[in-house]
Amino acid sequence: MEAPKIEDRLTLYKENFASRLLLGTGRYDSPSVLADAIRAAAPAMLTLSVRRQISGSSYAGQSFWNFVRETGHAILPNTAGCFTARDAIATACMAREMFQTNLIKLEVIGDEVNLQPDPYGLVEAAAELVRRGFQVLPYCTEDWVLCRRLMDAGCEVLMPWAAPIGTGQGPRNPRALRELRERAPEVPLIVDAGLGLPSHACQVMEWGFDGVLLNTAISRALDPVRMAGAFASAVRAGRAAFLAGPMAVQDAAVPSTPELGRPFATDSLRLPYQRAI
Repeated sequence: MEAPKIEDRLTLYKENFASRLLLGTGRYDSPSVLADAIRAAAPAMLTLSVRRQISGSSYAGQSFWNFVRETGHAILPNTAGCFTARDAIATACMAREMFQTNLIKLEVIGDEVNLQPDPYGLVEAAAELVRRGFQVLPYCTEDWVLCRRLMDAGCEVLMPWAAPIGTGQGPRNPRALRELRERAPEVPLIVDAGLGLPSHACQVMEWGFDGVLLNTAISRALDPVRMAGAFASAVRAGRAAFLAGPMAVQDAAVPSTPELGRPFATDSLRLPYQRAI
């Protein structure tokens, strides 16, 4: 596989990554399956939930963190499971101490049914974390006003959802996602949550998004390792298509060959089954 050119690498908070795929580490059947999926996906970063790991035994949590560190990939801790800005801020501070990174994927959930972000708590937490020196990647919806508030709070990267977490539905509001891309052309946008198929990832990359974050679509596949490779290929294909500049959509058929002369048959050359007009 040819390495991406330097000028086309994913840049998040001035750090360059060779891949545009971020991989979640939850819900794999075993550490060995996760390790194989990581090798197949070759992701830019691995995300993990600090809060959910802490809820298990301390030995299991420490063992898992050591395993993730040993993969050699950059780690993006997240505040999954937090329902208030206060809890998210506390979890982010804990993550920074554990992993020695200012990067944090910020989640503040406002609804337990569809796990939709709480826009008010999200902006509040983002502003405070930026003030404390964090490099915040907020999990948000595609709503432009919310995204603008997050940028105003100091977020240099946004992670809009395609659909509710774990649904695999793909982009439910393509128009809003594409409008967000158009209105924030200089901001790195990582599509997070709701992608279920490699074609979904390819599609959003064709629209000009900078990357995707995947977890359930890979971890719950019948063959997670093969699916990880499929998504990695789809992300590269979508990015290549975007850079190539897709053709404009036409309302009517357009011949694919030039008309340099139209070889219509004369009356003397008509085939027997052709009737004269």
